[in-house]
Amino acid sequence: MTDDINHIVKTEDTSHRIVQTQIVIQSMSIQRIAVLCVFICTLLALLIPSIGYSSEDARNFLDGIREYRSGNYESAIKAFSKIAESGVQNGKLYYNLANAHLKNDDIGQAMLWYERALKLIPHDPDLKFNHKHALSLVKDERDEKNFPILKVVFFWKHMLSKKTVKWIAIVLNLSFWVILAFRTIRKKRRIFRSSLYFVLIPLLIFTSTAFYNYYENAFLKEAIILYKKVSVRSALSDGSTELFVLHSGTKVKIEKEKGDYFRIFFSEGKIGWLKKSDLGVI
Repeated sequence: MTDDINHIVKTEDTSHRIVQTQIVIQSMSIQRIAVLCVFICTLLALLIPSIGYSSEDARNFLDGIREYRSGNYESAIKAFSKIAESGVQNGKLYYNLANAHLKNDDIGQAMLWYERALKLIPHDPDLKFNHKHALSLVKDERDEKNFPILKVVFFWKHMLSKKTVKWIAIVLNLSFWVILAFRTIRKKRRIFRSSLYFVLIPLLIFTSTAFYNYYENAFLKEAIILYKKVSVRSALSDGSTELFVLHSGTKVKIEKEKGDYFRIFFSEGKIGWLKKSDLGVI
């Protein structure tokens, strides 16, 4: 009888160890799945297309490409502009529109659309090359201090578009709360702790970057001079003192808006008022 009881106890102990081993394996699998889900969701966020064309937009786009290749740059500009005016936001569209303006010798509009394209596809090699070439045609040189170390430290902000940063922040937030819910329901705190830390650090980074990008879009506006030569004045009238002159393609910061004028900042000591019609807001 005693031997039977001992055998039962040993069997139960062995079964208990097997169950514990299965729980550990299952927990490791869940943890790996959680990490894999974060990776897949982030990858999908990077691959989300910015926009889809309607059939009419697609037709206008193809017309624009055909006119551009034929050297009819004004017609190409009209075709691409129809798409942009319909509300489409697409980096390749803006890039092609900028190229058409550049070929049409309109450096102001070319720089405006290159800058808009850079917000959506900042790493496109053709865009970066053409933008650099167009920038070399701009007459005004800005005297400013550059801090390349900041671009190294905050590399993700300069490498990824604002839309991509936003989607990554959304995916990481969803992943964090899903993992936290699993952790609460299963009451296995150690299992999901490393997964939470894995998500939490990039979550804080990308969420704060997304909020800064929102603030930058809402309050830190920039614009491009559209005309060959404009006078920056001391007050809101054409008769006020001319402070300095800017040329087409020059990028400025918008500090204040009042009536039909913007107060702009070009560089240290170069601040004044310009008509809104002289500028294209990026």
